[in-house]
Amino acid sequence: MPVGIPKVPFLIPEDEEATWVDIYNRLHRERALFLCQKLDFEITNTLVGLVVFLSRDDKTRNQFLFIHCIGGWAICGMGLFDMMRYVPPHVYTLAIGSAYSIGSLVVSGGEVCERIAYPNARVMIHQPASSYIGPEVGVLYMEGDEFKSIYKNVLNIYKQTTGQSLHVLQLDMIRDFFMTPAEAQIHGIVDCVGVQTFEVDYFKDRRSRTDLDPNDVWELIP
Repeated sequence: MPVGIPKVPFLIPEDEEATWVDIYNRLHRERALFLCQKLDFEITNTLVGLVVFLSRDDKTRNQFLFIHCIGGWAICGMGLFDMMRYVPPHVYTLAIGSAYSIGSLVVSGGEVCERIAYPNARVMIHQPASSYIGPEVGVLYMEGDEFKSIYKNVLNIYKQTTGQSLHVLQLDMIRDFFMTPAEAQIHGIVDCVGVQTFEVDYFKDRRSRTDLDPNDVWELIP
């Protein structure tokens, strides 16, 4: 049975007793934001609102955007990209799981030198897709012109954030181009790969030891 969103106690300044708030509200207060779904207008408006509010609340505290996104609307990604670059605090981007399509563009829009992909993340870039809304010739031409404009904007953003030439980007984006974190780093989408905090041998070593407390899950990793 679903239990809903977990709640945690939070002591609001000047209050005497802690208030129970949902975990995402608490994390937002710590400048941890999440893009863990397809990027549409609703989630874009929510993230833009959070970025602006937290920036006005404290301009000195950097924000951290965790990204596990399979793609979405290109225009939404570009809008979120612009806002991340506009606000005074630095917005760090952390790719977890998948950063596909427009999700990879958002990852690349983080603060330079602070764009991270975790070891098991996957990054993918490709050219935008469009569906025409009407059979009339005039509509087709207008849609086509708008699509080409958005495609050029996406290319220019990738050129700005990765340092790659337009020719290289066009060739890479002809089809779905999947990358490991290390390949994404070489390509310039991220700046570094998150540290692998454990190895398989570590678990083998733990199972072979009998002097450990089973409840001690936070033992220092050698």
